[in-house]
Amino acid sequence: MKHIRNFCIIAHIDHGKSTLADRLIELTSTLSSREMDNQVLDDMDLEKEKGITIKSHAIQMVHEYKGEKYRLNLIDTPGHVDFSYEVSRSIASCEGAILVVDATQGIQAQTISNLYQAIDHNLEIIPVLNKIDMDSARPEVVADEVCDLIGCDPDDIFKVSARTGEGVAPLLDAIVERIPAPQGDPDAPLQALIFDSVFNSFRGVIAYFKVKNGSIRKGDKVKFFSTGQEYEADEVGVLKLKMQPTDEISCGDVGYIISGIKSATEVKVGDTITHVDNPCSEAIAGFEEVKPMVFAGMYPVDAAKFEELRSVLEKFQLNDASFVYEPESSLALGSGFRCGFLGLLHLEIVQERLFREYNMDVITTVPNVSYKVYTTQGEEMEVHNPSGMPAPTLIDHIEEPYIKAQIISKSDYFGAIMKLCLERRGTLTAQHFITAERVELSYDMPLSEIVFGFYDTLKTISKGYASFDYHITGYRPAKLVRLDILLNGDPADALSTLIHEDNAYDFGRRMCVKLKDLIPRQQFDIPIQAAIGAKIIARETVKQVRKDVTAKCYGGDITRKRKLLEKQKEGKKRMRQIGTVQVPQSAFMAVLKLD
Repeated sequence: MKHIRNFCIIAHIDHGKSTLADRLIELTSTLSSREMDNQVLDDMDLEKEKGITIKSHAIQMVHEYKGEKYRLNLIDTPGHVDFSYEVSRSIASCEGAILVVDATQGIQAQTISNLYQAIDHNLEIIPVLNKIDMDSARPEVVADEVCDLIGCDPDDIFKVSARTGEGVAPLLDAIVERIPAPQGDPDAPLQALIFDSVFNSFRGVIAYFKVKNGSIRKGDKVKFFSTGQEYEADEVGVLKLKMQPTDEISCGDVGYIISGIKSATEVKVGDTITHVDNPCSEAIAGFEEVKPMVFAGMYPVDAAKFEELRSVLEKFQLNDASFVYEPESSLALGSGFRCGFLGLLHLEIVQERLFREYNMDVITTVPNVSYKVYTTQGEEMEVHNPSGMPAPTLIDHIEEPYIKAQIISKSDYFGAIMKLCLERRGTLTAQHFITAERVELSYDMPLSEIVFGFYDTLKTISKGYASFDYHITGYRPAKLVRLDILLNGDPADALSTLIHEDNAYDFGRRMCVKLKDLIPRQQFDIPIQAAIGAKIIARETVKQVRKDVTAKCYGGDITRKRKLLEKQKEGKKRMRQIGTVQVPQSAFMAVLKLD
């Protein structure tokens, strides 16, 4: 065990985690030059296209130090706030963390958030300044920021360039010297923590785990703690770029297990694996439960594909443990699922991955957060969907989730950011100047206000400099109303939203204007109305497509024309009574992009 080191790389988005991982892999000769690629651990096309890490990736490297060989298990983590659950799982299975800070940008919000998580788990932190080869790098200034943040000595900070490889070799030695070896008892009953899993259509579910106590061999009879299901370990091995089978995974090491599990529901991330003959007494504690923040309905485009969508979501959940779902039905869209996400980027990525990896096209409804509704009878309900709201007469009061938002930016954009947060019902709780040019603002804000376009607007007004991180603080009473959109008099329940009373008129009016452009014209007028209960607050009309029925009248009495027009009018009236309005998918997505 003393020759094993488990560590992760944590940083804000785009500070060079994946590039630094590339250099570490190159220096330890884990992959041949033919196998090497830029951001080699980001194996999804989507990750390379968007330039972000979506999944945390584990890889084992061997490093020789003072004549002895050490096994280094590296887990590269995402930097975006929407994938913070991946980071928490990596931190739970490591003893140390490399904190990467961009020397051109300094400390950002997600850096601080991930750092606090690592400190809570008592991880050994190795600070690293990246991108020192850039002309705009400010290594001395940023090093002072890092020293203030974690209380280290300036000499302890490694200055590297992950792109050129400068300064990376001493970092490998520091990993061996500074990060403690894993603690555990090799002779105790097996205790292994599952931190990730994937579904393989040929081999079933493959679970990735870290052994805390004991060891696991090929052919062992094992069971999963939370489900109590028993299996035989058909194959165990370590994670290089591809999976490498071995006979045994010893105490403190990271590996994978294949045991022919066909059902995706039998494996839960955070579960404990133990032996059937000599089980451990309790599961490994300290693994946090995921709390989805944003909810949206997902429906198959073809209603007959409901069961297919169910099995696809089951397999997808294995690979993305922060995604949750439950069945629901809608008047307009039929049967589907209510899905929970960590944020809007997460929702967008899930939708894209379902299409690319499983060829599943889905319709997504307007996202919203979950509210607590207290009825006049004294009952408490949790509402994720506007259609689940009780009648206004039965509601005593509603509570909405609040967040503590941390925004770090240049002080030049201080005023514009404060104005944005005030518009979104934010309350300033603290401001702290990290340096003369950089300020950290803390706000109390309703979660529902940051779901739509807040992050995009923040990036725009700060010219890309502001960084943003948040965590939930609890629920507070709010004046919320349910805003319905009526098309031709019928409510389109997929477009209903719960919104603050003060913003309802403005939002309803903008929705009507937007839908007027998106809904195709029919043979009859389509009124688009925004309503709160029975009160209509805004209206637009999609004008009908008219045929010129009087074209054949080239003269004669006016009554001939009037007779034809009256006949047409009657037909339109009948058509409107039985006509249905098809809402294109672009209309659902447009609601997210209301500027």
